Amino acid sequence: MGRGESPPIASARSIESGPWWRSYQREWLSRDLLAGVTVAAYMVPQVMGYAAIAGLPPIAGLWASLLPLVVYALLGSSRQLSVGPESTTALMTATTLAALTGGDPSQLAAVAAALAIATGLVCLAARLLRAGYLSTLLSRPILSGYLLGIAVLMIASQLGHLTGLPVPHGSVLAQLGYVFAHLPEINLTTVIMAAALLVLLFVGTRLLPRLPWTLIAMLLAAAVASLGNLERYGLELVGPIPAGWPRLSLPEVSWTEAVSLLPAALGLAVVAYSDTVLTGHGFATKMGHKINPNRELVALGVANVAAGLSQGFPVSSSASRTAIAHSLSARTQLYSLIMAAVIALTMAFGRPILAAFPWAGLGAVVVYAATRLIDIGELRRMARFRRSELALALATALAVIALGVLWGIVAAIALSFADLLRRIARPHDALLGYLPGQPGMHNVRDRVDGRQVPGLVIYRYDSPLFFANATDLVDRALRAVDHAEPSARWFVLDAEANINLDLTAADALEELRARLADRGIVFATTHLRSELRAALTRTGWVDRVGVDHLFATLPTAVAAYEQWLRDHPAASQRR
Repeated sequence: MGRGESPPIASARSIESGPWWRSYQREWLSRDLLAGVTVAAYMVPQVMGYAAIAGLPPIAGLWASLLPLVVYALLGSSRQLSVGPESTTALMTATTLAALTGGDPSQLAAVAAALAIATGLVCLAARLLRAGYLSTLLSRPILSGYLLGIAVLMIASQLGHLTGLPVPHGSVLAQLGYVFAHLPEINLTTVIMAAALLVLLFVGTRLLPRLPWTLIAMLLAAAVASLGNLERYGLELVGPIPAGWPRLSLPEVSWTEAVSLLPAALGLAVVAYSDTVLTGHGFATKMGHKINPNRELVALGVANVAAGLSQGFPVSSSASRTAIAHSLSARTQLYSLIMAAVIALTMAFGRPILAAFPWAGLGAVVVYAATRLIDIGELRRMARFRRSELALALATALAVIALGVLWGIVAAIALSFADLLRRIARPHDALLGYLPGQPGMHNVRDRVDGRQVPGLVIYRYDSPLFFANATDLVDRALRAVDHAEPSARWFVLDAEANINLDLTAADALEELRARLADRGIVFATTHLRSELRAALTRTGWVDRVGVDHLFATLPTAVAAYEQWLRDHPAASQRR
């Protein structure tokens, strides 16, 4: 087996859905143990950095990690997904806290915890409504573009930690403008520390990818900062970390504050759930099993409630930590339980080391994690597949960068629906006829030697019919008739793909029938579904077409046309 290569899956039976501990195999233990320790080493400084993004003390990142890891390990349907603080939810939390607390430090922790509980309750309410199907509404280009925009926001949010400047919150352009306007005031020690750690992270993970380079970098940074007494040169350290464990309690917020959190909680739930399901599905496919979207709503909901009760902030899934676990061949969620144990030991005995971490190092870790979200290969794949896919991804990224996280989410969802509407509003269509050597009828546009039945236009419109594509149907059907050689005698609408319609589409079908009748062309249909026929009967359309022109199959429609030609010999001579 090659280096870094995952072992073959033991058996299909071993990874069927259900609690992972019921089918646990002893040979998986070493891999789960290695993955748990390694990913925890990456996670500890990472979540402290995410807490900083959210505007909270670094310890809050650890508090928000413990219980969610345990909860997801017991309730989640993915074998490898890592749940806990993440960049996207941290940024959204920061935006919400700034808007609702005005930056008042005394309120930040309570409001963040309440936001986590509200997010969890939204997820649980969505589960009661069986809203798991909504996970399919965000396309791959939308998600890739969203993550690209988030990566840029993450990097911009760390400019202060990377430069030693008090960069204010604001847009990306405003933050960059502040840095350029205060270049002479940049702290050189901070910049050198951050740059050195970034080089170490990028080079180290490339040369020796299995080592916990994030933890190695942070330990080296703490050692260098302490031995060199770099605080005297302006290097900021995390500083004293509160002792003890999180107190399990409800956050002290008023009902008015709790209600005001609901819009932000809804946005967080949508983003966290979409990311969780898509990430979980991607890795589940590699492992040969499936995830349960509704079960993910429960797991994510309870994990967020647990994070709030333990004085944390909203949590989601982490693609980067999941990818590390997968590369180390983690087999089950036992690795998440091991991660929780390692983090607990760190909190109990490692606080002096954590206090010595420089903020420049945490900033470098966040920037490094941000670059892991930028998938240039995926963008190239979109460009090769279809330029419109790439344009959709870039438009989403620009919306997130320009409008911020919350409005970026709205823009991403709007773009997703707009793309869906565009596809349905102008779908694929087909002219049916015969292809040499192939039985049945096919789209004659697929091959140059395809031929239609002379005088017969059989047209298929591959979409449900509704207001957005009603006019398009009429225009394209008439265009097919106009280009028929010889001129059309009959027009047959193959309604196999038309599973539904609204009143606007019904009116469009009547317009098409009437315009063809004015030109002396017989209108007929085939494969008209019963529910569609019932709706059109209520409008009187079926009576105007005539039940004798509603055919069950294409061969019967063609046979009826040929019989009509025999009964109308004069029509067969007309061009």
